Amino acid sequence: MCLAVPAKVIEKKDMVATVEVEGIRRDISLMLLPEANEGDYILMHAGFAIQVIDEEEAKITTKLLKEVLGTNEPASERNETDSSILA
Repeated sequence: MCLAVPAKVIEKKDMVATVEVEGIRRDISLMLLPEANEGDYILMHAGFAIQVIDEEEAKITTKLLKEVLGTNEPASERNETDSSILA
């Protein structure tokens, strides 16, 4: 099963974006989505941005992922060094 996770682009430098998911930041590739800009919400999969989405879609998808994972608290508050949904 493949899973794309919504994230917000915090910073863009060439073909690398720093994105944030539930308080966790990670660098991902923009090679498949070079048109993504700072402030955009994107879907990321396997370390790549694959689609720009709107903020509402990002919120709905994040809520659904939390339901599936059985948690309502951000990963950054669960004392985890890496979020399982970022893998």
